[in-house]
Amino acid sequence: MGQSPIRGISTLLFAALLTASSIVAAPALGDETKDDGSVTRPTPRKRRKPKPETVASWHARRSLFFQRNWGVDIVGVRRVSSGLMLRFDYRVVDPARAVGLNDKKTKPYLIDEATGTGLAVPAMENIGELRQVAPFVVNRTYFIIFGNPGGLVKRGGKVTLVVGNLRAEGLIVD
Repeated sequence: MGQSPIRGISTLLFAALLTASSIVAAPALGDETKDDGSVTRPTPRKRRKPKPETVASWHARRSLFFQRNWGVDIVGVRRVSSGLMLRFDYRVVDPARAVGLNDKKTKPYLIDEATGTGLAVPAMENIGELRQVAPFVVNRTYFIIFGNPGGLVKRGGKVTLVVGNLRAEGLIVD
């Protein structure tokens, strides 16, 4: 009908004995046992901090994408006018593909990735928007100026450029 109480106890004792012997006899994974029976533990590895991304590393990884898809080579973003404005520079590789950056109807803006704040292109009374919208020439560098009120974006900060369908994320401010 059922198991005898002796058989149940012996099975339980056998399982306990196996568990105890494996704990005592086997060193932990990665431990080494010396000839005298002592166990040495390896020193824990130090985790390396990832290196911060630089302008050069960003450009090396992503510039080919923008050249192929948008016809521009992104030169970079830097602080100008005592940090109260940001200048985005780009070189035109293919004017036919870069036409989206030259459209006066699309409003470009930068998004500060740390705060999520959108920075717009300021418009002056007599000058208009601080961006170049002349017909593109191959291998010429153009710029767009963005306001940076109160110096919100600091050197080394990351921003995202949005112009129509073009979205360049992770730009590092020089």
